[in-house]
Amino acid sequence: MESIPESEESTVAVPTLSGPFALTKSGIDSAVTQSSAGVYALGRTSGNTYYISRVGRSDVNLNGRLHDYEGQYAQFKAAYSSSPYQAFLGECELWHEYGNTTSNPLHPDRPKDANWKCPRCKVFG
Repeated sequence: MESIPESEESTVAVPTLSGPFALTKSGIDSAVTQSSAGVYALGRTSGNTYYISRVGRSDVNLNGRLHDYEGQYAQFKAAYSSSPYQAFLGECELWHEYGNTTSNPLHPDRPKDANWKCPRCKVFG
């Protein structure tokens, strides 16, 4: 069972996301240049407001994960995470804050064999 890394900080906050960027091949590749875990919010801008339709994470390759959504949403915001654990915590925070929508109704899952808990609810005990 994968446990919480001893070196990980336990403080959690809603991640600060960069963007919005166009959710296109060039938009993703220009904005997400590191191979890293990370979190994202998919949506669109209207006026000065960014409307979030879906939140998510990648435990390994944020760039690759965003490419899975090309053409499905207009824009994305994203942030790198220092580890898969931090990406999980960040996705949970984003989901509780913005992501419990009709296109994102299920609580973020944790990796297989991980005993991580959501920082906001008791979904994992």
